[in-house]
Amino acid sequence: DLSNEDSFLEKGIVDSTGIMELVSHLESAFKINVENRELIPDNLDSIARVAAFVMKKQGEEARAG
Repeated sequence: DLSNEDSFLEKGIVDSTGIMELVSHLESAFKINVENRELIPDNLDSIARVAAFVMKKQGEEARAG
């Protein structure tokens, strides 16, 4: 079972390559640009963190756009 808060890395769900694949998918699917400085566990290490990050990025890019 995987909860929204479970760490992808701690649970062994993804490794560093998997994170890069996740980022590529997020950029394509949600039309966002993930900066290198944003590649941190606070943004990408659980379902809840990814969802919050994508929502934040979409809001930032809508304001900038």
